[in-house]
Amino acid sequence: MTFAIGVDIGGTKIAAGLVSEAGELLKRESEPTPDDSSTIPKIVAALAERLAGDEKIVGVGIGAAGFTSTDRTTVRFAPNINWVDEPLAEQVSALLDLPVVVENDANAAAWGEFAFGAGEDTDDLLLVTVGTGVGGGIVHHGQLYRGGFGVAAEIGHMRIVPDGIACGCGQHGCFEQYASGSALVRNARERVANGDPGTDALRALADGNLSKITGPALTDLAHDGDELSIELLADLGQWIGEGLAILASILDPRVIAIGGGVAGAGDLLLGPVVEAFETHLPALSHRPQAEVRLAALGNAAGIIGAADLARTEPV
Repeated sequence: MTFAIGVDIGGTKIAAGLVSEAGELLKRESEPTPDDSSTIPKIVAALAERLAGDEKIVGVGIGAAGFTSTDRTTVRFAPNINWVDEPLAEQVSALLDLPVVVENDANAAAWGEFAFGAGEDTDDLLLVTVGTGVGGGIVHHGQLYRGGFGVAAEIGHMRIVPDGIACGCGQHGCFEQYASGSALVRNARERVANGDPGTDALRALADGNLSKITGPALTDLAHDGDELSIELLADLGQWIGEGLAILASILDPRVIAIGGGVAGAGDLLLGPVVEAFETHLPALSHRPQAEVRLAALGNAAGIIGAADLARTEPV
């Protein structure tokens, strides 16, 4: 059996794992993402060496939040890490003497779900990751779809509300401003700040500090039966479902998987998503309908997918 190293570089943490060819995450380690991005290649190499031990490693796959080049060698732009045209594959490969591929983090997660998770039974998958923002990855006819320039599936910046909420990308009304974990938390904090009815549980959670109202904490309250938290998750699901209907009209996937931190809400989120999706999908009664599922691999999807892509030639 051969092994590969998968790496997921985020704005706060660099997570890496030793992954078998069957998609098993055998070992996992992480380090904080440094303020000095120039040290990231050394951190990635050190994590890979620790994880590899005496095993034979065929390659290293790196998922990074941002635009990556078509040849999977360079991070073109990663705003959270201050990278522009960063030759990351070359830098890490020189330290490890191993083949290295670099891919967008959501693309890597989509490939992980396709190969070993929620998309194992299909050759057409759309993964939607709902966390701080909204990311996406597309697998079409068994191949990762990257677009003409390698930057496809930036679905979080699909504009759905003209002149809507300002987005960090410079536009207004982007999907992720309404359908993300950040939007969920923003709405919850606004309800408490405004003294809206039904906010008792959220107000107690905040205890005078609105920053204590987080996505996971709100989800826990919803699972415990707090009506406002359930309502807020349903509102979020409505936005997600409406966006999925637009995406399905364009991409026509067989399966849509919902991943990311907010997916931890389970059916409290999935139910409203599916309801809104079916309501807004054009000509519903005259077309095959994609199945909407929760992703299966959790926060390991990016690591597992990146590792598997290290075994695969770019297409």
